[in-house]
Amino acid sequence: MKKVMTYRAHFRAITVLGLPLIGGHLAQFAIGLTDTVMLGWYGVEALAAVTLASSYFFVLFLFGSGFGLAVMPMVAMAAAEEDETNIRRSTRMGLWLSLIYGALMMPLLWWSHPILIALKQEPEVAAMASEYLRIAGWGLFPALLMMVLKSYLAALERTQIVLWIAVAAALVNGVTNYALIFGNWGAPELGVTGAAIASVVTQIVSLLCVIAYTVRIMPEHSLFQRFWRPDWDMFQRVLRLGVPIGFTTLAEASLFAMSAIMMGWLGKVPLAAHGIALNLASATFMVHLGLSNVATIRAGNALGRRDRGHLERGAIAVTGMSLIMSALAIALFLIYAEPLISLFIENNDPLRPQILAIGTGLLAMAALFQLVDGAQIIALGLLRGLQDAKVPMVIAVISYWLVGISTSYYFGFVQGMGGVGVWLGLVVGLACAAALLMVRFWTRSVRAVGVPAE
Repeated sequence: MKKVMTYRAHFRAITVLGLPLIGGHLAQFAIGLTDTVMLGWYGVEALAAVTLASSYFFVLFLFGSGFGLAVMPMVAMAAAEEDETNIRRSTRMGLWLSLIYGALMMPLLWWSHPILIALKQEPEVAAMASEYLRIAGWGLFPALLMMVLKSYLAALERTQIVLWIAVAAALVNGVTNYALIFGNWGAPELGVTGAAIASVVTQIVSLLCVIAYTVRIMPEHSLFQRFWRPDWDMFQRVLRLGVPIGFTTLAEASLFAMSAIMMGWLGKVPLAAHGIALNLASATFMVHLGLSNVATIRAGNALGRRDRGHLERGAIAVTGMSLIMSALAIALFLIYAEPLISLFIENNDPLRPQILAIGTGLLAMAALFQLVDGAQIIALGLLRGLQDAKVPMVIAVISYWLVGISTSYYFGFVQGMGGVGVWLGLVVGLACAAALLMVRFWTRSVRAVGVPAE
């Protein structure tokens, strides 16, 4: 007879597991936030260029992160079954696939300039963004490997170390940025190039730290012994799960990347305001993302134990926690919009009034999509825990590309609503995804686990 966890116990377990993951995501987010703030101090054109370049980089990164995200439910399920061999096999092949993917994507990062020009970006901004990507692109390899190892550790509920490594990385990034962007402490003033170098250094330091921890604390999994040996059966299993997860993540990332491109069509000031508003919205999204990771881990464990009741109660608990965080974020964005945006702009910047005016409208839209953005990422986390990826991929493509991007263009340009219209399209696309993915989970959970609830 399985022990039934109460909702209070579920809330407690989610909090204990989730807080370090949320903190880790916020620390990781702080790296991008530091870039945005410091480059905003350096100049609006630099901020616009890195906003564009970061969107481009993360489209490629987030697709490749599908292999790391695939490792999380596979390791969680193997841990529930006490199968240490499959823990090692799935993690190692996730690392293999990440390295292969990184090598295939490097040409797109190295020769990004003609692609950005073809996307009708301003020539000066495109040139600066391309300069950034030629250096920052090398960080794709450690970033992808880090994603796999973080997923492996999180699935084994080793979330504290994930948090502390992310905090250390944020500190390294801040110090290196301050030195290289502005030329402080005797370093050369490199501007956008300095931000790119800081990004790569930070990712390498993070990877070395997590490898050292894994080798020292968890030698029983022997992740790096005979690393060169292929395991084609597990390679295919991680590939089959990772590719649709990657396409799902790519679909969502492309929605936001395309919104950055559309804002670029409106000019560098709307693009800079978009970068600020998106960073603020991303900070609250990190909370939902951490809860989504918890949903994946606990759903994977429930699947391994074939415990449907545990799965459903945990799903209700984590969804409720996401809704509470959404309500707090909505209040924050509506009440404190102007002070939040002001953090990113120098007081004497001549473009400050324009950026504040545009950014305030964008944050109102960000408040609108808090509920649906949280709901869709929680649903995705639950479905990934059940290793259900193909149908969610189709839902994502329809919601984000066909619905989201088309409505962003319609409201922004056909209806002449500008940046606010572009963001209204984001709300529509995210709402469509949230509704369809939640329906998918609640109709899928019974068949996936296959045991009547207690």
